[in-house]
Amino acid sequence: MEEAESNANGQNTPHSGTETAKNDQTTPLAGFGALPLSTPCPDQSKQPLSKNAQKKLLKLQRYEEKKAQTKAASRERKKQEGERKRREWEEKLNGVSEEEKARLLESRKELRRERMDMRAEEREKKRDKLRRAMETGQNIVVDLEFADLMKKSEINSLVQQIMYCYAVNKKCSIPAHLWLTGCKEEMGTQLQKIPGSENWIIERETRSYIEALHDRKENLVYLTADSENTLEELDPKEIYIIGGLVDRNRWKGITEKKAKEQGIKSAKLPIGSYIKMSSSQVLTVNQVVEILLSFLETKDWKKSFFQVIPQRKQYALEEQEDGEEDGLEAMRKCTEEQEEEEKEDKEEGFEAKRKCIEEDEGQNKQDGFVVKRKCTEKEELGG
Repeated sequence: MEEAESNANGQNTPHSGTETAKNDQTTPLAGFGALPLSTPCPDQSKQPLSKNAQKKLLKLQRYEEKKAQTKAASRERKKQEGERKRREWEEKLNGVSEEEKARLLESRKELRRERMDMRAEEREKKRDKLRRAMETGQNIVVDLEFADLMKKSEINSLVQQIMYCYAVNKKCSIPAHLWLTGCKEEMGTQLQKIPGSENWIIERETRSYIEALHDRKENLVYLTADSENTLEELDPKEIYIIGGLVDRNRWKGITEKKAKEQGIKSAKLPIGSYIKMSSSQVLTVNQVVEILLSFLETKDWKKSFFQVIPQRKQYALEEQEDGEEDGLEAMRKCTEEQEEEEKEDKEEGFEAKRKCIEEDEGQNKQDGFVVKRKCTEKEELGG
């Protein structure tokens, strides 16, 4: 079963239940537990990183730093732009008559109403897509029957992840048909506290998925790390189940055991075929849902994994494609060219400075000779 990753506040991040990796044999993933990789992730404490791996990690660190700086700069630009527009608007109002001011204010209100109407129209389009998804979309179930195994804080964490699952699904061009099963008692109470959740277009069941979908039991597939089957494609007829459990490594193999006892199929994602995970990092339930939603759009597991899994959690690629190597080579060449240009600029600057000094020295010498000659002439005349 998966362990829950602790954030900076010491709060737990929810993951779906299954087994967490304590060694090199498994890598934990939310929604699927600790997924066994086809190639085990190396134990970094025993096997130091190669120079190439160190360069990749350094590159990722620089990327994250640059990303944070870019976001901060973007926020500052937006803030300044907002302040500038407010100042311009106030200056514009102060420079016109009362009649013109009233006309401008009414015009602005009309534009605001139009924007609100457009947003309402966009929201309705999204809701229409979700309604159609409930009829024809890929079925994805979050199994909430593990609430009695979790602390209240862990349930709250899982509720936050479910909120994000719904938000991401709503934005997708190909949304899925989301189900919440076993939604009762403490879990149901916490979900009801989410503002606007009563308007969600989602299947919410107090019953288990076995009871709610008893007529489609042959199509149920529990996604678990311990499964011997690897998921290659998403079958529109199948109903994929993600275990919602923040377990802190307390419950091992619980989802695979549950699937076997219920006589339903199980499968694991093909993560090990494309990437390795760094140390004991885990993914959250919403990230697992995002991976499935991304695959519905792209039909490409690799792209889906890299699009959703944070780079800080990626250890290394199983293999680098030529295009990626070419990209790194191009980046290296670009850096070298930039360094060469800077070097040339410095050399040109030194050369220009040297010439200026030589010219100044030459001029000073010439001035000195002229002064000395004039002094000599005066002495001769005086004599």
